[in-house]
Amino acid sequence: MDKFDLIVIGSGPGGYVAAIRAAQLGKRVAVVERAETGGVCLNWGCIPTKALLKSAAVYHYCSDAARYGVAVTGDTSPVLDQMVERSRGVADTMQKGVTFLLKKNNVELIQGFGKLLGDGRVDVDGTTYEADHVILATGARPREMAFMPIDGEHVISSKQALTLAKLPTDMIVVGSGAIGSEFAYFYASIGVKVMIVEYLSNLMPLEDEEVSKTMERAFRKLRANVMTSTTVKEVKVVDGRCHVEVEGKKGADTLTADVVLSAVGIKSNIENIGLEELGVRTDRDKIVVDEWYRTSVPGVYAIGDIVPGPALAHVASTEAICCVNHIFAPAEAHPVNYNVIPSCIFTSPEVASVGMTEAQARERGMEVSIGRFPFTASGKATAAGDRDGFVKLIFDAASKKLLGAHLVGANVTEMLAEPTLAMTLGATAQQIAHTIHAHPTLNEGIMEAAEQALGQAIHL
Repeated sequence: MDKFDLIVIGSGPGGYVAAIRAAQLGKRVAVVERAETGGVCLNWGCIPTKALLKSAAVYHYCSDAARYGVAVTGDTSPVLDQMVERSRGVADTMQKGVTFLLKKNNVELIQGFGKLLGDGRVDVDGTTYEADHVILATGARPREMAFMPIDGEHVISSKQALTLAKLPTDMIVVGSGAIGSEFAYFYASIGVKVMIVEYLSNLMPLEDEEVSKTMERAFRKLRANVMTSTTVKEVKVVDGRCHVEVEGKKGADTLTADVVLSAVGIKSNIENIGLEELGVRTDRDKIVVDEWYRTSVPGVYAIGDIVPGPALAHVASTEAICCVNHIFAPAEAHPVNYNVIPSCIFTSPEVASVGMTEAQARERGMEVSIGRFPFTASGKATAAGDRDGFVKLIFDAASKKLLGAHLVGANVTEMLAEPTLAMTLGATAQQIAHTIHAHPTLNEGIMEAAEQALGQAIHL
């Protein structure tokens, strides 16, 4: 039997990065993939979603062109099938890129469903392969709730939301995390009447409360209805319409729409891959691992959405590097710092955050100093015509070290690397404030917020 140094099951942002890193270290590597290389992120998640959102942005530019002194003759209208076609083309391009990278690095791609057999052996649709180490990177899928069964036509998941054949008149989005919020924005921005139903008390419940309130106002500007602290009891399809029974602040009600998008989270793909037979320890639907992503079975590792932690592509990639370095280059291995994980939501305005929210810091009994800068005071934002949003920085009151950053505004996802790096390096408010920022840029807002936290604001 041919033997590899490493077999990776799954080729998403965790799996393909793990495979390529091991190959860079001179190891013989194989990747097992049952579907498209690149996983959900490249094919049915992050990338095609952003392509649709770009189409929505272009539609907005055209519709709003007169405000910038540009005359657009004729009607502008969204053409959903062409938007979807472009989105699928973008995903296909990225998928081919991952396949090329695997081949370039001499990683063997094995198509099929991988299952652990023990002692380094992996079964792929009846053929057995062997390796010294196996990394599980099987990712996740949309979670399905019993009261809201997905039929792919009336009640849909994020996958179907990427490829709708026609625009519905109205849509109910259940869940307002990143997935729910991005699709709610996309469809609302191209004319669909959208209702967002969120079980928790705030829209985008993982974000800072000020961010949540700002985004609730932004959705209402799009004429989207936002219902927080609302429970979905049951979803029925009657005569081609979805009837959604909810209970909220004002009691029970029944909402109706052409389509319901279930965006209530994800479920790890850990079924039928041999965990039970080998005795790999799990907790609910996650595989239990240590700081190096070792499972309870020697030689078997797990990374990405199937282990505890944020289910984000860049987290999976970071875990992949950490895990492979620990196996093959221990001198270069460093545990992942989960206190400094950047997060982005690509609505309009965008949302970007890293570190603690103000509430989390105060719940821990920390004395904090808050710096804020509204984009209404930004020359660049005013010139661009996108003044909604702000920068909010949270500092430890004593040490002045940055504890968290929360941004809302145009292109703020591109600004997030600066506070993330600042947190990684233990930067203080003084160091951020004294760093010269180019003018005019949105990034000046980070400097200005730091100055405001120090009581040295110039433009506020």
